[in-house]
Amino acid sequence: MEFTDRKQYQDHIRRVMISEEEIRAAIAKAGAEIDAEYAGKPLLLVSILKGAFVFLADLSRAVSIPCEIGFMQAQSYYEGTTSSGKVNITLDLTQDISQYHVLIVEDIIDTGRTLKLVAEELRRRNPLSLKIITLLDKPDRRVVEITADRTLFTIPDEFVIGYGLDCAEYYRNLPYIAEYSET
Repeated sequence: MEFTDRKQYQDHIRRVMISEEEIRAAIAKAGAEIDAEYAGKPLLLVSILKGAFVFLADLSRAVSIPCEIGFMQAQSYYEGTTSSGKVNITLDLTQDISQYHVLIVEDIIDTGRTLKLVAEELRRRNPLSLKIITLLDKPDRRVVEITADRTLFTIPDEFVIGYGLDCAEYYRNLPYIAEYSET
């Protein structure tokens, strides 16, 4: 997919589903809840790249208690709008997490395969606790059993873009969540 002009790029944005303001308010609330839950505890926020980097950046600024940040990358979408079903961890954490309360920061739970694999791998490393926060949950697409401890928004089975989520690496920079149109 390549775009030759801005109109062509924007033609694939069907509609805004969650506004920038709604996202900002939900993140502020989640930050306050994380502050209360993890006050005085060693907290590690683990972002699943690439999609969750925008959410992690804003969430980490909404959290006022001391915390560290780590990154992992797992891939199941390869240039398309449907999961391949095959998940690969392509970037792993470098630190020992056994002395941390780990909060996985995920952009979207779709089929659940990627997040389940990452969560199982991190649990094997014996963190003090492990929880999941997701910006978006799409339960109609779930094929494995996994739920987030905190979900900011539940959405229908639509392919979404923006706020870190992409289609073939485009649209991550949109400040809102939008439904993607293939036509």
